[in-house]
Amino acid sequence: MATEFFAEAGNSIAITITPGDAGILQVFAGGDKIFDKADEGGHPELTRVKAMRAAIREKLSVSAAAD
Repeated sequence: MATEFFAEAGNSIAITITPGDAGILQVFAGGDKIFDKADEGGHPELTRVKAMRAAIREKLSVSAAAD
């Protein structure tokens, strides 16, 4: 999952994947939380990973448009 996100964004946007104690898993892109295992009830399925990649692409296009 991390490899896919970094391949999608390169160094164009800050991506933080935060694993923690007790099974915590959160993903932030550009400072916005795009996934939280606790909120969504478990690890993401492939379709959810694709949705997160789409969210990263959207953030990149918004950032590019603002430049």
